[in-house]
Amino acid sequence: MVDKIIDPNIAANAYANNRNLGKSGGMASGDDGVSFSDFLRQKAVESVDTLKKSEEMSAKAITGEADLTDVVTAVTNAELTLQTVVSVRDRLISAYQEIMRMPI
Repeated sequence: MVDKIIDPNIAANAYANNRNLGKSGGMASGDDGVSFSDFLRQKAVESVDTLKKSEEMSAKAITGEADLTDVVTAVTNAELTLQTVVSVRDRLISAYQEIMRMPI
């Protein structure tokens, strides 16, 4: 165990591995996943689209062009989307506040 601590080659290899890990963003080099910011951006766009569709459906209901079932479905989807967005926002704010309270 002491040999591992004293051996400079092991320390140099560990340092090189950590440096390479930082360059890859912490993900495996073969992983082509979507970044967190791209995922959030995509979901935000989808949320806005859902709310716009609900607005359009409500306007059609006022003019009598839409079926009541479709209007209720669209409004319910918009309500669930808004609740989800508010919940995610609250969790992000909570996480930010928790990070800010961490001692340095």
